[in-house]
Amino acid sequence: MKKKRSLKRRLLIGGAAAAGLALLYAWTFTMETVHYAITSDKLTESFRIVFVSDLHSCRYGGREQKDLMKAIDAEAPDMVLFGGDAVDHLGDLEDVCSIMRQVKEKYPCGYAPGNHELMRNDLSSVYDMVTKEAGVPLLLGFDSLDIEVNGQKISVYGIIDAWEYGVKGTQLDNVREKLDSGRYSILLAHQPEQIDEYLAEGDDFDLVLSGHAHGGQWRIPGILEQGLYAPDQGLFPKRTSGVFKEGNTVQIVSRGLARPARMAVIPRYFNHPELSVIDIRPGK
Repeated sequence: MKKKRSLKRRLLIGGAAAAGLALLYAWTFTMETVHYAITSDKLTESFRIVFVSDLHSCRYGGREQKDLMKAIDAEAPDMVLFGGDAVDHLGDLEDVCSIMRQVKEKYPCGYAPGNHELMRNDLSSVYDMVTKEAGVPLLLGFDSLDIEVNGQKISVYGIIDAWEYGVKGTQLDNVREKLDSGRYSILLAHQPEQIDEYLAEGDDFDLVLSGHAHGGQWRIPGILEQGLYAPDQGLFPKRTSGVFKEGNTVQIVSRGLARPARMAVIPRYFNHPELSVIDIRPGK
């Protein structure tokens, strides 16, 4: 009798553990497409952006990134923008090159790096992969990406880090010198907590797209809406996911697509990897 009870207990414990692991896997590794809608009186026609942030050299559908490409195609974007940490500081380049190359064949696109690219000792190889192998424009303050959508000219800019590169004469200042206030302008700026620096000279940008915070890692709906912890924000961060209004500027912070193996130790909880889809429409 005792043996039967012991076996039953083990089965119950094993079943509970398996269910817990299945739930953990679902929240840690399953990609979610998140839609945002904002307006601008600079526009006469709507357009759509797919924002791929914090990929960290991860695969979605094997080395060919079939699942990620399918999700992008399903949204029929007018442009695809790659945010920082596309490449992890320990990650392979080919997985990122694969998705960038496929996107470049179909959509206008651009890329601005983040802190993990800067941590690598082969940064020039990363930039060569992006610009030469994948053919995607690299945005580092000195060049803008000008895209015409439905007769409207949209300007996209990118910087790495406003605190490190924001002094006079470098990336952020170079971007501001190129700004055309009559155009809808987008800034790819990886670190959301630096929003005051991005807008230090006024409402320069219509839209700022950021990542970096990974949604605060552990989220509890209704309690920890911005998560438990984020790099450069610490415990109980304020800006890890969603839409933030700053004067005439809208900042959207993506939870990003990071799901590297080391996240098995500190997994995402109630925090799906995110593919961001942003619709910008005419209006106030």
